[in-house]
This record gives sequence, C-alpha cells and structure tokens, in this order.
Amino acid sequence: MLLLELWKAQAYNQNVNKNALQNLWNTYFMKEKEVYKQLLANPDEEVRGTVKDLADKYKLDLMFMTGFLDGINDSLKEPNPIETMEEDTEVNLVFDKELLYKNMVAAEAEWLYGLPEWEAIFDEETRKRLYKEQKSSTTIVKEERVYPNDPCPCGSGKKYKKCCGK
Repeated sequence: MLLLELWKAQAYNQNVNKNALQNLWNTYFMKEKEVYKQLLANPDEEVRGTVKDLADKYKLDLMFMTGFLDGINDSLKEPNPIETMEEDTEVNLVFDKELLYKNMVAAEAEWLYGLPEWEAIFDEETRKRLYKEQKSSTTIVKEERVYPNDPCPCGSGKKYKKCCGK
C-alpha cells in the first residue's frame, strides 16, 4: 500500500475511538509546528531528499512525514508525487512563501501562520495584507440587484427598464 493511502487510513479512520483520533491529530500538529519552525528559519534553503531521509531529518515517523508532505504540497514551487510516493521517493520542501502563508490562513492554522519565524520573512504589514487577501478570496460578495424601476446605474437619470435594462 502506498504511503498516502496508509496515512489517510490512519488519520481519517472513522472506526477508531474519537479520543485516539484526536490524540493522533494533536501529536501531528505539535510535530508539524516544529518542522515549520525549522523550515521557516531558513526559508530559501532548498530541502530535498527521500521521504525516509526527510522523516529522519525532522525526527518524524513515515506516517507523520507523509501527512506533512500532503499538507504542504499545494504550497510547493514544484509539487511532490504524493499519490504514488513511497519511502524511497525523492521529494522536496521548496515552498512559495506567500502561498504557504495564505494556505495556512485558509486552513485556519493560527498556530502555524502565527509562528514568530514569519516575522523575519514578512513584516507585519505584509502578513496583514496576505491574511486579508486570503480571507477575501473566499468571501462571496453578492452583487446588488437592480430592479426595473430603480435609477439606471449608468447615471443617465432614467429608470433602469427604460435605459440599460431594455
């Protein structure tokens, strides 16, 4: 069985005790945070290696490393073959800084986008801008409807039905 399938079977197993699943995720999030601290300390370093090598480097077991690779994949400059990866598959952790920050905001992972390591990468104004961009990109803005007897939005002074609404 491929690593991603094993990870999903373990991390999303609905037949397991809810407390056990919660403990798994709590442990994962703590370890994930530590890996991000290391990555963000040297954001321009091109981290590459096999899944096993990176798991050893960051002191993770293969399942947690697989979960981490799955989570960061959308933020990488060159996505990894996570669907088919095995422990000897070559992968990278070369991420786009802005995209990673936005994806952390989208995931509502405050423990990640709030890491102090971001302060050395982006100033406060940039972090606020990226946060707002991400939040507004998922906000649906309902356009105001123009009714037939409303003034025409083109500014002609006529009713909409007699002007642009014909």
